Amino acid sequence: MSTFYLVLISMVGFFMALLTLSLQYKHFLSVLLSLEAATMNLFIMLFALSNNTAFSGQTSLILITLGACEASLGLSVLVAVIRSRGNDYVSSFSSQKC
Repeated sequence: MSTFYLVLISMVGFFMALLTLSLQYKHFLSVLLSLEAATMNLFIMLFALSNNTAFSGQTSLILITLGACEASLGLSVLVAVIRSRGNDYVSSFSSQKC
């Protein structure tokens, strides 16, 4: 029964992260933070759902590794964008500019 509540809380957290992503997209850092929250909630959901299988540890380890790689890549892109443009506003990104 406790697994049900853990999955339910993580689903609510995932949808809240998506809601935050859709409502607060002014700064690139807030976009990255909401994506990281969605990744962590998916990790918790996967860990709670696969606790009875034999590969739950390996699957969770792979997902947390991918989440850490996503966070470091996002922060490096953020630093590169701030150095090149001077701000991190999402509205200043354009595919028309070189």
